[in-house]
Amino acid sequence: MPTDSIARNRLAARLDAAVRAHGEPLPTPVFVVDTDAFDTNAADLVARAGGTPIRVASKSLRVPELIRRAVAHDGFEGVLCYSLAEALWLEANGVVGDGDGDLLVGYPTVDRAALTALVASPRAASRITLMIDDVAHLDAVDALRRSTAVPVRVAIDIDAGLIVGGRHVGPKRSPLHDAADIARLARTVVDRPGFHLAGVMTYEGQVAGVPDAVPHQKARSLVVRRLKDASVAQLKARRAAIADALAAVAPLEFWNAGGSGSLESSSADPVVTELSAGSGLLVPGLFDHYQAFEPRPASFFGLPVTRRPSPELATVHGGGLVASGAAGSDRLPIPWAPAGLHLTGLEGAGEVQTPLTGHPAALLRIGDLVWFRHAKSGEPFEHTAQVHLLAGERFTATVPTYRGHGLAF
Repeated sequence: MPTDSIARNRLAARLDAAVRAHGEPLPTPVFVVDTDAFDTNAADLVARAGGTPIRVASKSLRVPELIRRAVAHDGFEGVLCYSLAEALWLEANGVVGDGDGDLLVGYPTVDRAALTALVASPRAASRITLMIDDVAHLDAVDALRRSTAVPVRVAIDIDAGLIVGGRHVGPKRSPLHDAADIARLARTVVDRPGFHLAGVMTYEGQVAGVPDAVPHQKARSLVVRRLKDASVAQLKARRAAIADALAAVAPLEFWNAGGSGSLESSSADPVVTELSAGSGLLVPGLFDHYQAFEPRPASFFGLPVTRRPSPELATVHGGGLVASGAAGSDRLPIPWAPAGLHLTGLEGAGEVQTPLTGHPAALLRIGDLVWFRHAKSGEPFEHTAQVHLLAGERFTATVPTYRGHGLAF
């Protein structure tokens, strides 16, 4: 039996033991984070960052206690939020304290209610930085405030895609690519009353978020690695030119870059002062096949077997937690433990039931739990109010998700 299968079966034994030892029946699905793996992953991310501080990407966690746990690790500082409403809540509820760094909103916002709350709170405005890539984002703030006495911190999101053969490779994010256009927006921020230019972001998603060592896809993985190398080289030159242009406008507090899959190359760029990472803490299915790091899955959900349609099949209740993004088999949850189970080609992961094949299916009994991994980090916690934290073979705590706090960002 392959070593991976042995490890997965040991994991199943740990998880099942923790459920039995809990003492009270647990509602299913049972969502679990293995804190042993989480902490090991955090240490690995810090080592890969080579001394450059890491912001915790909150969208990859969505559990306040896990955000606290990550920020508490040496080498982590601050949070990269995915909405302003979320940043306001994290700040107001002390999840990110004064000693934990500040909060950077990773995407532009036109949320009128959240912007109104921001401009009304000097404390929040001093700790939260908005992301912009258009003058219209400044206009949205000014439309809601009566005074510019409380300055609003902003950062400029700069396109970090690879331009090759006239084509753009990478996430379709900011329209800002040329140094002159970026400097022009920066000058607008500096000259506009009530705003403070705090920093910039260059997120190279085509490097940080694309697997490059996929089994049975050697040719494609080789192409991906070459594109990554070309992107890193091109972006280093672009960052240097943009940094020179911005230096003539205003000093910056930070230059944010990278993600879990690009910490080494991003931190090697002398312009970059901080990194962001989140998925590397939980390691979902889409992060299994990277040359840069060894995957240590830390997030699981357990579903009970409720049917045996045949001696070769076991059907679990629920399971249709499909990840966002371009539709494909890589977005489906992975039957992980015990090892050897597979989704069926006809039904896949169903909303109310999921049939499983593979040799362990014949050994499963009604009531047994099958443990799955989600394809993306953070997203499964939108489907639960609580997560059980596992250490060894025991649950050490049960903590609320954002949903458990009554939040839906």
